[in-house]
Amino acid sequence: MKIRIKFRKWGVMKFIGHLDMMRYFQKAVRRANIDIRYSEGFSPHQIMSFAAPLGVGITSDGEYFDIEVHSTASSKESIAALNQTMVDGVEVTSYVKLPDNSKTAMSIVAAADYRLSYKEGYESPYSVQEWKEILTREFYNQPSFLITKKTKKSERKVDLKPLVYAFSVEEHDGEPSFFLKVSTGSIDNIKPELVLSSVYEKMGIPYNENAIQIHRMEVFARDESGKLIPLDALGEEIR
Repeated sequence: MKIRIKFRKWGVMKFIGHLDMMRYFQKAVRRANIDIRYSEGFSPHQIMSFAAPLGVGITSDGEYFDIEVHSTASSKESIAALNQTMVDGVEVTSYVKLPDNSKTAMSIVAAADYRLSYKEGYESPYSVQEWKEILTREFYNQPSFLITKKTKKSERKVDLKPLVYAFSVEEHDGEPSFFLKVSTGSIDNIKPELVLSSVYEKMGIPYNENAIQIHRMEVFARDESGKLIPLDALGEEIR
């Protein structure tokens, strides 16, 4: 039986990297007495895979991982059991059963929502209205938005326009904040800070990554019609 688990991450836990989060949940699953399946062979390990690992320093309301189990309690009971093992800064919010033929979350991720806001002690160089005008002029009204995407081995020109599905600005705690829905996954994986820093570059002003708090709001897959839906919408609650 395949299970998809959703959790949120905040506070000091944002500084815990992906590999340590994997180990954390491996222990949490055992402590919660989840009847997880193990691989076969000389070195058995829990069958567990994460979707779109989160970067260090980023908070989130929409993190997912898949497991396989021999049996399970209800969604409500399983969430409660897992949360009894959680530390402050991590909370399980969803536990759904997937169809037997479903693909792993990692392989179907298509997009993610983010909010980028200014940390305490930092100010935006522009007002909300000025940012709206800038995004309209420099991004939406342009036929393309070319940037240079660098990797460890190479760099290439990328047009962000078809890979940024939404980009807007609103007021958050008295300062502008940015909402971004971007392509995410193994093929076209666009980091939200790359989009915002590219706009800064277009405006000729320095981008300070330490000034921006990135918060992932949700992760999406595409259904059979091509519509973006949250990953846990592909499963059903266990009664």
